[in-house]
Amino acid sequence: MFIEIAFIVTAIKFFFMPLYHSTDFEVHRNWLAVTHNLSYDKWYYDTTSEWTLDYPPFFAWLEYFLSHIAKYFDPEMLKVENINYKSDMTVMFQRLSVIALDCVFIYAAKRCSSTISNGNLLVYILLITNPGLLMVDHIHFQYNGFLFGILLLSIGSMIRCNFITSALWFAILLNFKHIFLYIAPVYVVYLLRVYCFTISSTDGVPTPWSTFSFGNLIKLGLAVLSVFSLSFGPFIDQIPQLISRLFPFKRGLCHAYWAPNFWALYNFADKVLQQLCLKLGIEFTSPEASMTGGLVKEYNHAILPTITPTITFILTVLSMLPALVKLWHFGADKRYRSMSFVRCLTICATCSFMFGWHVHEKAILMIIIPLTFLSVLGRADAKAYLYLSTLGHYSLFPLLFHKNLLPIKVFMLFTHSALAFHHLPLIYEVPKTKSNKSSGFQTLSGPEKCLSMHLNGLIIIFIYENVVHSALGLDKTLPFLPLMITSVYCAVGVFLFWISYYTYFLTFSTNKIPTFPTNTMSRFTLQKDK
Repeated sequence: MFIEIAFIVTAIKFFFMPLYHSTDFEVHRNWLAVTHNLSYDKWYYDTTSEWTLDYPPFFAWLEYFLSHIAKYFDPEMLKVENINYKSDMTVMFQRLSVIALDCVFIYAAKRCSSTISNGNLLVYILLITNPGLLMVDHIHFQYNGFLFGILLLSIGSMIRCNFITSALWFAILLNFKHIFLYIAPVYVVYLLRVYCFTISSTDGVPTPWSTFSFGNLIKLGLAVLSVFSLSFGPFIDQIPQLISRLFPFKRGLCHAYWAPNFWALYNFADKVLQQLCLKLGIEFTSPEASMTGGLVKEYNHAILPTITPTITFILTVLSMLPALVKLWHFGADKRYRSMSFVRCLTICATCSFMFGWHVHEKAILMIIIPLTFLSVLGRADAKAYLYLSTLGHYSLFPLLFHKNLLPIKVFMLFTHSALAFHHLPLIYEVPKTKSNKSSGFQTLSGPEKCLSMHLNGLIIIFIYENVVHSALGLDKTLPFLPLMITSVYCAVGVFLFWISYYTYFLTFSTNKIPTFPTNTMSRFTLQKDK
């Protein structure tokens, strides 16, 4: 069954090959050319194209190896000066490379879902049919699938208590794409608490500091440092240049399309205040806040204080601290710690998404992917997943802005959501009795009803964006308005999810946490909350 599903999903990806692709297609074509023609000591200095190499060394080496296959498809794509080159064979190779590398994600999804005893097939299906990855990787064009595959391999190893293996996979991941640095604190706290303390309790009693193993700390450090040495060693003389490429703070607080996070709400508030000041005749220093211009650059806010990278870093760290402290305490009990690790990872990914600098809208997948794994392990996790997966995947719609792609993205989101909304509640069904006739998620609390109403509001947003806006003739005068509406509306939803799920994690009672069976530490059993 697992193999058959993988073949079907892979076959569908081939139908996306001739569709629209974004400028990321040219980005990776240029990286193929740069790594193929230049010596490695010039990779991070080349500026022939505006799309300079800005990923860590492992990804650069991946482009180098791919380039030696690409030359058999069309050697012209490997010429650095061939800016915006996209022959049919080039498109075919680039698309095929994403599909081939997705095998890592499919294998990792199977491997990670096998740690679950109830609902593993559903988790596997939800992962490999993730509409966000299909839209971003196989239409818009990027290489996120295999990166999330490495993340899942790391999570699966952590659940199996293969701590060094998990750390190695995560170190490898960081050297492919450094955006995952945001969740590194979760690994640091968890591995220190769980691996470096040699004795764990089974009743939540804290273990004494005398059980801390410096030997395990050294082994852990050597494993991680070996990966970074292998990655950065050849570029040791170029570290300042490499760092400047990896962390280009001049790109501004927000991406061209605002990711639905706290800064989207902040930008919107600044625009509203600016208009109010104009109507009231109140003077302000900056006459225009041009964050709706669709360009990737630094801007100053008109009314509200301008945000710097330092501020976003401080807010991100502060927002993560309570979750990390809670994880440290959960780590004292081996019955609960692995589940808490994945939950804390999800929360910290949300914190970085909410407050990070220059967050891409695609980073919502860093939250949805681990939350998919959690969806069959707790009723509250399942409800959180159903809400955020629908909202988060909808927030990616503006990436595929061509009208002919509208039916495709709607169909992918609808089918995936229908699958999740139908099958997830079945996992939590209780036997019907005379006194209890309800099952699944029929009973919703007040906050859950609010979230449900917010999801229904997406229908109104969708109709306005695709019908009303152009019918009113606003597509010429206010082209950014639909994007802003989508971003702000989805940002409200992500904020509500962050608050509710964070509260759930911090106030969670340990008697409701899914635990491991005593005869094996490799499989979750579902302990349904009443």
